[in-house]
Amino acid sequence: MSALYIVLRDNRTAFLPSETVEGHVAWRLNQPAESIEVRLFWFTRGKGTTDTEVAAALRFDRPPLSDQQPLRFTLPKAPYSFSGKLISLVWAIELVVEPSGETERLEITLSPTGREILLYPDFASPE
Repeated sequence: MSALYIVLRDNRTAFLPSETVEGHVAWRLNQPAESIEVRLFWFTRGKGTTDTEVAAALRFDRPPLSDQQPLRFTLPKAPYSFSGKLISLVWAIELVVEPSGETERLEITLSPTGREILLYPDFASPE
């Protein structure tokens, strides 16, 4: 199995809208690839159909077996990372090798507070 890495500057994973995410990706492949793509995207997790949207991507065609490349994405203003009782919206950066389909994913948080927004009250806490 290949080794895939996503490293963000200062190991930071919480961001405000419109901030820039910087870091690098690295890989050591066991066999040649047609391409490697780095994606900034969000997806839903929970009940029902999973929705996914790619906000930005970097593509490396015919990459060498071993390499390191910078990554830099400007985050959109929305949607925010959130969790509800039935569904969550999660932002992530993903490294995808084609045609093998090998992936590495790093989840990040995008919100005005830098924390995931909780859409349900905490019934365990007294008011």
